[in-house]
Amino acid sequence: MTNNASDQQLSLITGATGKTGGRVAALLEAGGHRVRRGSRTAAIPFDWTDRDTWAPALTGVDSVYLAFQPDLAVPGAPDVIRAFTAAARAAGVGSVVLLSGRGEPEALECEAIVRDSGLRWTIVRCSFFAHNFSEGAFLDDVLAGTVALPNGEVGEPFVHVDDIAEVAAAALTDPRHAGELYELTGPRALTFAEAVGEIAEATGRDIAFVPVTRPEFVAALTEYQLPQDVITLLDYLFGTVLDGRNTPTADGVQRALGRAPRDFARYAKETAATGVWTPLDN
Repeated sequence: MTNNASDQQLSLITGATGKTGGRVAALLEAGGHRVRRGSRTAAIPFDWTDRDTWAPALTGVDSVYLAFQPDLAVPGAPDVIRAFTAAARAAGVGSVVLLSGRGEPEALECEAIVRDSGLRWTIVRCSFFAHNFSEGAFLDDVLAGTVALPNGEVGEPFVHVDDIAEVAAAALTDPRHAGELYELTGPRALTFAEAVGEIAEATGRDIAFVPVTRPEFVAALTEYQLPQDVITLLDYLFGTVLDGRNTPTADGVQRALGRAPRDFARYAKETAATGVWTPLDN
């Protein structure tokens, strides 16, 4: 059963084809809430690079999940966030939930823009996604059996994207979360080498972690023909953010949901069971 309030509210989910946006949209729909999935291929298209798509996508919308692509750390992001929040307010949107990055100075600037936008806001500030190993740039490396990354000795409390989605969905549907900043991490920090080890254990495969320099990392990403904006972002993250500043855990999941965050070992076990890390030639 759904209630009338749920039926009347409409949420625009930007990044609806991404790691968190798709999950947020699915959670809201499962709860009986009206959702407009924001993507370039949607019935009402939404494209961050085409501002003419913003007003139609925002028409009739009450709340927005703001997941900027590719990341708040890229040059020009603050200008886009300022223009988008102004467009949202002009369209009559009441609240926004911002997906932000932990330890990113540029993300802090975007957070400040959202706070000052005149919209009710909730900020979901996240550590490095565990799912980058299964739905992101590192999947091919895991499948190949060798994950080569810089900063292998730096601890990171990888966050489970389902935790992000649950916090965001709660913030979009419950006004008690307005004005809250939730810093989301996993329950413990692992080095990237340890994370790869847990994936190897979960899959029963030999998966090696190989430490490399940043130039070697960028060269490998270029050889894999990743988009240049993805290469630039990953180089930035490993060169600036993943330096140990984000190693401490935070209590955002507990504060928002009243439970402990999912552990990386759980992520590795559940993901291994899907077969996504099983090489095709096996």
